Amino acid sequence: MRSAEQSGAGAEGFGIGQVQSDNDRRAGRAAAPFSLATRFKLSPITAAVALTSLVAASLFFVYDCARTLDDVQRELKIIGAAVVADIAEAAPDTAQLALETSVQRYATVTKASLVGEAGAITPALFRETLPAGTHGTLALEVAQTPALTGMATRGSIAFALAGLLTLLVAFRRRPAGMPDLLQRQNYQTLAGAIPMGVACWTRLGELIVCNDRYRDRLQLTGAQVRYHDAVKRLIARGNMKLIGEDEHSRVLELHGEDGSCLLIDERPLDDGAFMTLVSDITERKRTDTLLAAIREEQRHLARRYHEEKLRAEAASHAKTNFLAHLSHDIRTPLNHIIGFAELMRHQTYGPLGDARYADYVNSIKSSGEHLLASFATILDLAELEGGRKELRSEPVAVDALLDSVVQRFRGQAQRAGLTFALRQGCGAIVSGDRLGLQRMVGNIVENAIRFTPARGRITLAAFAATDGVVIEITDTGIGMDEERLASLSQPFALGDATFTRDGVGPGLGISIARAIAELSGGRLAIDSSPSLGTTVAISLPAQLANQMLEVAA
Repeated sequence: MRSAEQSGAGAEGFGIGQVQSDNDRRAGRAAAPFSLATRFKLSPITAAVALTSLVAASLFFVYDCARTLDDVQRELKIIGAAVVADIAEAAPDTAQLALETSVQRYATVTKASLVGEAGAITPALFRETLPAGTHGTLALEVAQTPALTGMATRGSIAFALAGLLTLLVAFRRRPAGMPDLLQRQNYQTLAGAIPMGVACWTRLGELIVCNDRYRDRLQLTGAQVRYHDAVKRLIARGNMKLIGEDEHSRVLELHGEDGSCLLIDERPLDDGAFMTLVSDITERKRTDTLLAAIREEQRHLARRYHEEKLRAEAASHAKTNFLAHLSHDIRTPLNHIIGFAELMRHQTYGPLGDARYADYVNSIKSSGEHLLASFATILDLAELEGGRKELRSEPVAVDALLDSVVQRFRGQAQRAGLTFALRQGCGAIVSGDRLGLQRMVGNIVENAIRFTPARGRITLAAFAATDGVVIEITDTGIGMDEERLASLSQPFALGDATFTRDGVGPGLGISIARAIAELSGGRLAIDSSPSLGTTVAISLPAQLANQMLEVAA
C-alpha cells in the first residue's frame, strides 16, 4: 500500500506530460494578477443574462412612455371637459377671457386656446383637443419637460439596473479553471453517458463534475471533493502500478487486496484541467491470466508432442531396421531348408524309407516357401517405409495397367466362382513405377478375391480428371466395420477369426499398397460396410499433357 506522495499523485493529477517548464509556467500564472479576459470571461450564461436584462429594460421604457402619454391625455381630457363647461354659457366676445380665468385653476396646463371651425390645430405630443360647442375647438397643452425628464430618468434607471445585473453576472468570481454552470451541465451530461467512472478536475484539483459510476467506485458522498482525497481513497484499496506514461496520458493499474483490478487513465483538458477515467478490468485480467496459462499448457503439450513424435519416429525407424535385418537373416536358412527339402523330395541320394516321409518333406518345403514369401513381403514393406527402396518414375497407361491385372487374376477369380469385370478405360497416363503400381493394384484385387464369397463380383474402374486419376476396386465381399477399417492403417492387422483363413499371410498387402500409392504422390482410401462389400479408391497425380502425347506416339 502506497501513499499519495509515493504514487506521484498531487492536486494536479499524476503528472500527465508534466516537465519542469510546465511547472514553472503554472507557477508564473498563479503569481501573476488575473487579467480581465481570463478572470471575467464572457460566457454564454452572461450573454443570455445581458440580453434578457436589455430586453426587459427596453420593454419597461416603452411601457413607461406609453403609460405617461396616456396619463397626460387622460388628465387633459378631464381638465378640458371642466373648462368647456365653464365657458359654455359665455358670450363669444368674452369666451377667451372666461377660458383664461378657468385655466388658471389648473397649474399643469401651460397653454389653452379656442380655435374656430375653420382654424387648423398643429398636432403635438402633449396636446389634447376637445369640442367647445359654439366656441369651436378647445386646445390644451401641458409642459413637456417634466414628462420627458421623468420618462428619461425612469428609463435610465431601468437600463442602469440591467447593466448592473449583467456586470454582476459577468464579473462574478469563480475558482481558477472552474467552468461556468452551462459548461458543467454539458460535462455532467457527457459524463453520465460514459459507461465507466469519469471525473473532471480543475488545475488546482477541484472537482468539476463526475458521474455516478465514479462516485460508486470511490464511495464518494459529499459534493466538495478534491483530487487529492480521491487519490487517497484509491491507493488505500491496494497497490498502484504504472503501466505507461506520455505527454497525452498516464495509465495506472490499481490491484486491490480483494483481487479486483482497476484501470486509471488520466488525460489533459484545456486550461490545465484534466480528466480521470476509472474502469474495472478484473474479469479481463482473469481472462488474460487464464489465456496465458492455456498458452503455456499448449506450449508444454506441443513440446511433449514433439518429443513423443521424435520417439515414435525413432521407434518406427528401429522397427523397420529390425524387420529388414531379421528378414534378411532368416531368408538364408530358409533357402537351405527349402533346398534340402527339394533334394529329399527327389530322393537324390537314395530312398527315404517310409512313404510318410515324402509327405513330411512336401510340408517342410511348402511351409518354408510360405515363410520365405512372408519375410520377403516384410522386407519389401520395411524398405518402402524406410525410403531405401526407390521407385522409378516412368509414364504408365492406366488402362494397360488395369488390363494386365485382370489378365493375371482372371483365372483365380473364376476358380473362386467370382465375376471379374473391367469397366471402360479412361485413357489417362500417370507417372510411376510400372511394377510397383501393378503390385499395388494386385494386392487390393488379391484381398478382394480372398474375402469375396462365391457368386460375388469384383469390378475395376478408372476415372480421369484434370489434376489426377482415381482407380477403384469394388467387391461384394464380407466387408468391414469401422473398427476393422481403423486397424487397417497398421501393418500385420488381420482382425477377428473371419479373416484367419488358410493362406492369408501376415496382412501386409494393404500396407504395401498404401506405401506405394504415397511414394507415387497419391493416396489410398477404403470404404466398406459389413455384408455389403468394400471399395478401395487410389488417387494418383496425372502426367503433363506433353508427356502423355509422347507416350501415345
